[in-house]
Formats: sequence, C-alpha cells, structure tokens
Amino acid sequence: MAAILLGAGTAMVHPTLLAAIGDVAHPAWRARSVGINRLWRDGGFAVGALLSGVLADLFGIRTAVWVVAGLTAASGLLAAVRMYETHRQPLMKPSNTGSIGRPEADARR
Repeated sequence: MAAILLGAGTAMVHPTLLAAIGDVAHPAWRARSVGINRLWRDGGFAVGALLSGVLADLFGIRTAVWVVAGLTAASGLLAAVRMYETHRQPLMKPSNTGSIGRPEADARR
C-alpha cells in the first residue's frame, strides 16, 4: 500500500513541477531549466538515500526521518517564498443584484 501511495504522490508532483518550470521559464532557457530540475531531483535521490542511511546508522531511524522532514519543509518554504503566480485571476466585481459575484447567477439576470 505504501508503494502505491508513493507512486500516486510522485505521479502528481513531478508533472506539476514541470508545468511550473514551463510556465515561468523563458522559451530560450526552458530546456536548460528542465535539465537543471532533473539534475537536482535525481541527485537528491542519490544524496538523500546516502544521507538518510548515514544518519540512521549514526543516530537512528527517527533522526533520519526528522532530518528528511525538515529538509522537505525548508524546500517547501523556499518555493513558497521564491515562486510567484503567473496567471492572476481577475477579481470578481461585486454585483448589485445580490448574487455576491456568482457569474452564473449574474448571467441569468
């Protein structure tokens, strides 16, 4: 069951990351950006496995899991701070019909 969940999570994460790179990277350097992403991602698999193994041997599995969790959280925070939304949604104008900005309700009136 864990392998199925891992596979499903990976199947959702990697296409999303590639779409984000495709969205923000200029066409002239998009291919290089995808290559750099793959380098760091694949390198992270190898380094992460080695680091986790060494930490587990030296300090126990609990420490290894917490270090990986901390690195994952730091990565997420870095992405949240550094990345930006490129397709801003327009703000809905308040309607005077009482539909509170529901376009489908405004279209019927």
